Amino acid sequence: MSAIAKETKELLQLVTFKLGDEEYAVDILKVQEVNRMVDITAVPNSVDYLEGVINLRGRVIPVINLRKKFGLSSKTLDTQSRIMVVDVGTTVGLIVDSVSEVLRISPDTVEPPPPMAGGIESDYIRGIGKLQDRLLILLDIDRLLKGVDKDEFTLIGESTPKRLEGNLLN
Repeated sequence: MSAIAKETKELLQLVTFKLGDEEYAVDILKVQEVNRMVDITAVPNSVDYLEGVINLRGRVIPVINLRKKFGLSSKTLDTQSRIMVVDVGTTVGLIVDSVSEVLRISPDTVEPPPPMAGGIESDYIRGIGKLQDRLLILLDIDRLLKGVDKDEFTLIGESTPKRLEGNLLN
């Protein structure tokens, strides 16, 4: 029995999305909303995977390009591209190629992550969901974004830098 199956016998509720040919999933409770692409304001001198910030109903939130974070080749944003807004103790936008569906799967269909030799570190992967015709990489979004240094999201050019949103990514 996988580690996820031991956590609960309830169905896992996931939001699935694509980056290239791979399909990923995150816990639906972490996803606040999914938005079409909007204008993103670049933040000078920031890490390469921080695409910038957006104004989401009066709140300024950082937007991370997951392709860049994972070291994948760049892709021109198109009509399928989405900003998936997640809550990891603070609000962060994630640019993905497309959002596929909301899915419910049995924990019994999830295998532990295989040992990785490069690519996405296995610390970020909760497991691999085996569906009839495809595999889903289940991401631990908290761990994925914990690795992001809070100071990387400090606004540049102010005498006293201020954070984009309080204690970003504790």
